[in-house]
Amino acid sequence: MEGKVTKEWMGHPIGLFILFFTEMWERFSYYGMRAILVLYLVSTTGGDNPGLGWSNSDALALYGWYTMLVYVMSIPGGIIADKVIGQKRSVLVGGLILCAGHGILAIEQMWAFYTGLLLIIFGVGMLKPNISTMVGGLYQQGDVRRDKGFTIFYIGINLGALLSSLIVGYVGETIGWHYGFGLAGIGMLLGQVIYMAGQKHLAQVGNLVKEDKTSSSEETEDASNLLKTMVKHPWMLILAAISVPAGIFVGMQVNSTLGFFLAVLLFLFAFFGAMFKDLTKIQKDRVMVIFISFLIVVVFWGAFEQAGGLMNIYTMEKTNRVLFGFEIPASVFQSVNALFIIIFGTLVASFWAKRKLKSKESSSLFKMAVGTIIMGAGFLFMTGATAQYEATGSSAMYWLIFAYLFHTIGELCASPVALSFITKLAPVKYASIMMGTYFAMTGFGNKLAGFLGESASDLGEYTIFTGIAVFCAIFGFLIIALKKRLKQLTHGAEDDEVEMHSFDEEVLDNNI
Repeated sequence: MEGKVTKEWMGHPIGLFILFFTEMWERFSYYGMRAILVLYLVSTTGGDNPGLGWSNSDALALYGWYTMLVYVMSIPGGIIADKVIGQKRSVLVGGLILCAGHGILAIEQMWAFYTGLLLIIFGVGMLKPNISTMVGGLYQQGDVRRDKGFTIFYIGINLGALLSSLIVGYVGETIGWHYGFGLAGIGMLLGQVIYMAGQKHLAQVGNLVKEDKTSSSEETEDASNLLKTMVKHPWMLILAAISVPAGIFVGMQVNSTLGFFLAVLLFLFAFFGAMFKDLTKIQKDRVMVIFISFLIVVVFWGAFEQAGGLMNIYTMEKTNRVLFGFEIPASVFQSVNALFIIIFGTLVASFWAKRKLKSKESSSLFKMAVGTIIMGAGFLFMTGATAQYEATGSSAMYWLIFAYLFHTIGELCASPVALSFITKLAPVKYASIMMGTYFAMTGFGNKLAGFLGESASDLGEYTIFTGIAVFCAIFGFLIIALKKRLKQLTHGAEDDEVEMHSFDEEVLDNNI
C-alpha cells in the first residue's frame, strides 16, 4: 500500500474495480485472439473463410512460441516499471501498444499478421505484470482480503475470456478470421478508456518507487547496483555473456526450444545471482520459495494450456459438436473454462479463506499443489475422450465439459493464489521484476504446452493426456510432502492475516 485509501465498494478499494474492468477488456482481446489463432492457422486456404493451411504441428509450434514470448516479455516490462516509469505508466503504454497490435492484425496480409503478433507480445509484457502488482498494492500487508481481491480480479480476467470466446470466436470462425482479430482490438480500446478515466482511484498505487539512499531500511537499499555486483563476481558476467551463444549453439545442434530455454535460464541465473547479493537473509529465503512456486507455475501451465492448442484442435477435428441440429463452433468451447471460473470463483476463494480463519491448512503452496493435482485429474476425461474416439470414430462433448470443470477448480486453487503469494514474499524494490518473472514462467509453461501438443503427432493424444494426469499427481503430492520446510522459509509471511478495511493517515509498511 503506497498511501491512504478511504473509498471502498463491496468491501474492497474502488481501484480494484478499475483494474478489474481494464484487465477484463485486455483479456477479451488476448483470449479472443487465442481462441481463433490455432484454428486460423490450420484452416484450409480455400473456402469462404480461408486460413493459412498449416499443419497441426507447425500451428502448435507457433502457438507455443507466441504464448511463451507474450509472458517472457513481462521480465523487461517489470524492470522498466520498477526502474524507469512505474507500474501505472507501464500499464498505459502497454495498453496503447496492444491497441495498435490488434488493429494491425485486422489487415489481411502476412506482414500485418507477424507485426501484429510482435506488438501484442511487447504490449502484454508491459501491461500484464504491472497491473497485477498494482492489485496487490491496494491492500495492507496481512490483509486477508488480498486473496479475495485477486480472485475478484481473476474473475474479471475470465469474464473477458468468456465474452471473447463467444463473440470473437463466433465472428472469427463464421464471418471472417480478421474480423475476429479486429473485434479483439475494439475490446482493448475500451479497456484503455476505462483505465485512463479511473486514474483518480489509483493515485496511491503503481507509482515509481524513489529509493531513499539515506534510509537504513532494508527495503530502501539501493537496487541499481546489480551490474556492479555482476562485475565483482566474474562467474555472473560469464553466464550472462555466454547465454545467447550457448542458446544458439544448442538450438542449431539439438533443438530450438531447448536452446531458447538454455539461453534464458543462464541469463536469469546470472541476474538473480546478482540480485541475491542485494537481499537480507529473510528476503533470500522468501525468494527461494518464490522460485519453487515458479516451478509449480511451469508445470501447471504446461498442462493447462493444452486448452488453447491440442485440446482446441481435438475439439475441432474429433469431437461431435452437434447439439439440437446445430454445430457449435470449436472456439466456443474456450469459453467453458471462463464460465466455470465466474460460477465457482468466489466459492473456491471463500472455501480457502474460511479454512485459513479456522487455522486449517491453507498455505499458498498447499493450494497450488492441490490445484495442480485437481487440474491434472481433468486430463483423465480427455483420456476417456480419446478412447471413445478410437473405438467409435467420434467423442462426446461431455468429456470436454468435465475436463474443463476440473481444470477450472484446479486453476482457481493455484493461479490467483500464486499472484497473491508473490506480492506477499517479493521485496518491494523487486516487486514488478518478480511478478514479471512469474509471467515469464507462465510463458515457459505455455511453450511446454506447445511442445507437448506437437508430440501428440508421434505419441498420440491418449499418451499425452494420460501422461500429463499422472505427472501432475506425482508432482503435486511431492510439493505437499515438502510444504512444512518451505513454509518455514517464508518466515511467517502468511501468518496472522486478518480482514482489514479503510485505514487512516498512517502510511503502511508494505513488503510486497
